[in-house]
Amino acid sequence: MIARLLLIAMTLPLAGCDNIVALMADPKVAQRIADSKAIGSACRYGMRSIEDCYTLNEKASKASVFDGWKEMDQYMRDNKIDGVASKGTKPSAPAEEIIEEKASDSVPKDKGAASDGKTKPRPKAADKAAH
Repeated sequence: MIARLLLIAMTLPLAGCDNIVALMADPKVAQRIADSKAIGSACRYGMRSIEDCYTLNEKASKASVFDGWKEMDQYMRDNKIDGVASKGTKPSAPAEEIIEEKASDSVPKDKGAASDGKTKPRPKAADKAAH
């Protein structure tokens, strides 16, 4: 009788072992995963493709974003919910401007101007080597 009670008393705390792992997890990691799933759900509800969702949320975990997107897709199909077209987009990067320089623009102006307003010519590399 005592052995049975002792056995039951020892197995009772082990019944929740699967919850111990969840309790020991870093809360910041769990929050990031939850945020990524919420991003995926919002993308699906906003009728965005999963690829667009990845592009717009580069720092989010792709696996969690996909899980959220997939869960929301199934929920919307089961409940016959239509998505809402999103109005906001991520601002695009400014267009790269190409500046062409002319040969006359590429010659740097001499900063060592004399006090009378005239500039001294700079010695060339060949002149320096001769001295």
